Amino acid sequence: MMDWTDRHCRYFLRRFSPRAGLYTEMVTAAALHHGDADGLLRFDAEEHPVALQVGGSDPELMAEAAALGDEAGYDEININVGCPSDRVRSGQFGACLMARPGVVAACVSAMRRVTDRPVTVKTRVGIDDHDDYAWFRDFVRRVADAGCRTFIVHARIAILGGLSPKENREIPPLQYDRVYRLKQEHPELAIVLNGGITGVAQAEEHLRHVDGVMIGRQAYHDPWFVRELDHALGGTMLPARRTDVIAAMRPYVERELAAGTRLSQITRHMLGLFAGQPGARAWRRTLSELAHRPGSGFEVIEQALAAMPRAA
Repeated sequence: MMDWTDRHCRYFLRRFSPRAGLYTEMVTAAALHHGDADGLLRFDAEEHPVALQVGGSDPELMAEAAALGDEAGYDEININVGCPSDRVRSGQFGACLMARPGVVAACVSAMRRVTDRPVTVKTRVGIDDHDDYAWFRDFVRRVADAGCRTFIVHARIAILGGLSPKENREIPPLQYDRVYRLKQEHPELAIVLNGGITGVAQAEEHLRHVDGVMIGRQAYHDPWFVRELDHALGGTMLPARRTDVIAAMRPYVERELAAGTRLSQITRHMLGLFAGQPGARAWRRTLSELAHRPGSGFEVIEQALAAMPRAA
């Protein structure tokens, strides 16, 4: 979800559930060390509970990143050991680190020494020719021995030589049974399942076997799904309508515009608000055509709503 789940996206998604955990896009430990850490770590208090997702393989830099995340007020520090992109692999972090469990364990240990926040790991069920349960289980055990108690598992292997990131989300088969078995064998660990979840009933079935589910692209492209899932799992019926979300976003949009944010930086995350509803195309088209123009304000969102045959 790199370049997707920025702070504007997370604020928007929070409108659909007061309790779902939100994750930042992956921030590299090197970027936090050498760049604008304050800017990279910025988030709104309404985003809680929110986790900082960090990429890196240097225990010292990862510990510094964890300390910065702790100081910034994040609720969790997550190590990404699942991203298969070339950019990530060239930096020696992401899914390629599954082949180096000792490095991941060293990062967990170093990070836990500088923060009391949970240090968690997002991983895959395997990489390349390491495509068997025993190898995956041994990786998890090695990292768990370093103090990680929560694993978020994308239930596909990552094929790092030959598949693009998009293909790695679609071609390797989903192997939910491996994630279920991991939970059965390690009840003391919190196991969260990720990958291929597009329906409420599907998520509920997974929750019979694991401790949680992580939703990525489905939540981004159809954020109303977050509200439906939250309600199915015992949450409130708020928001009642999609237009309630627009009303709730107005103070944030106006505040951000006054601070110099461009409207399109926010509305690009709102395109899926009416997914599957009559007029959704008019909503998306109006926002896409007008929000990037200099001086665009909240009236563009109102125009997009008015362009629809009816509001859902």
